[in-house]
Amino acid sequence: MVTERDYYEVLGVARGASDAEIKKAFRKLAQKWHPDVNAEVAAQERFKEINEAYQILSDPERRQRYDMFGRAGVGGDGGGFEAGFSGFNDIFDAFFGGAAAGATRRGRPAAGSDLRYDLRITFDDSIRGTDKEVEFRVLGRCDTCGGSGAKGGSDPATCPQCNGRGEVRSVRQTMLGQMVNVATCPRCHGDGKIVDEPCETCRGDGRTERARKVRVSIPPGIDEGHQIRLSGEGEVGPRGGPAGSLYVAVHVTPHPKLKREGTELIYEADISIAQAALGTRIMVPTAEGDEEIEIRAGIQPGSEIKLRARGVPHLRRTMRGDLHVFVNVAVPTRLSKKAREHLEAYANEVGDEVADAGGFFDKVRDALG
Repeated sequence: MVTERDYYEVLGVARGASDAEIKKAFRKLAQKWHPDVNAEVAAQERFKEINEAYQILSDPERRQRYDMFGRAGVGGDGGGFEAGFSGFNDIFDAFFGGAAAGATRRGRPAAGSDLRYDLRITFDDSIRGTDKEVEFRVLGRCDTCGGSGAKGGSDPATCPQCNGRGEVRSVRQTMLGQMVNVATCPRCHGDGKIVDEPCETCRGDGRTERARKVRVSIPPGIDEGHQIRLSGEGEVGPRGGPAGSLYVAVHVTPHPKLKREGTELIYEADISIAQAALGTRIMVPTAEGDEEIEIRAGIQPGSEIKLRARGVPHLRRTMRGDLHVFVNVAVPTRLSKKAREHLEAYANEVGDEVADAGGFFDKVRDALG
């Protein structure tokens, strides 16, 4: 059963709850609803729901994404027992120092490692979206033994220490009563099988290193630091274990003139005093190229001109942000004699008081021609 209840509601905490409050709520609910403590039919599903909520809210990054975008922001990150915890055992190891009775791995091969690939794209690619092919080294399934790790003509044997369960158990007392502590079998390392005659190519690991190429679809509107998860594209597990995920971390080369803030783009346009007073038309950069806009006469410094839907596409909506053009009026630091005379005439015309245009050195320079 996949629940759609709010994660905060599942744990019974407020949205502003501290990490300690979230942990305390989880501990209390876990003690009540763990299937080995609670015999109700719905206990297992309720415990899964509690676990999923805790995994999201206890992780600062995933909690922030959940607060901003809801379940769409965390995708499959918190699903069930595979994100962060492998099952009841890891939950109880983390909080109660032991594991629940009957919750065993059953000889499940270990999963492969997740991989990270840093991909740099251009500003234009982040706006329009693109497909990129990435190449990296990875541990893949051995072609000689098919991933079993055993030499040709032989098969892995059942581990005699754990009888194929992949785990060894011991009884211990906890605050919940008697619990069975479950640990990974030290002989088969959780596989449930051992290789007596290892493959000569992979030496019993079931994996060999190779180059892999993967095509990554970059959605329009992606930003610096976003990650794209490709399930099953990481390293395969030893001796036939499932593959991990490939996380593509996206880095965007900044635009030389445009500044991005979320889905909004910002451009600062410098114009002269005359252009501000009389009006003009200027070219401004946009995501699609330069575009001419009108500057009305008498515009004031700091004024904003908004170009609708000229910003960045939303990742999850068919909308675009805006381009905000802020006008800066550049005051000249040096004037020619003629330009100064024109400004003085303007000041006299409108009655503005200005500083004496001719200092001592200016008069000496004028006298010498």
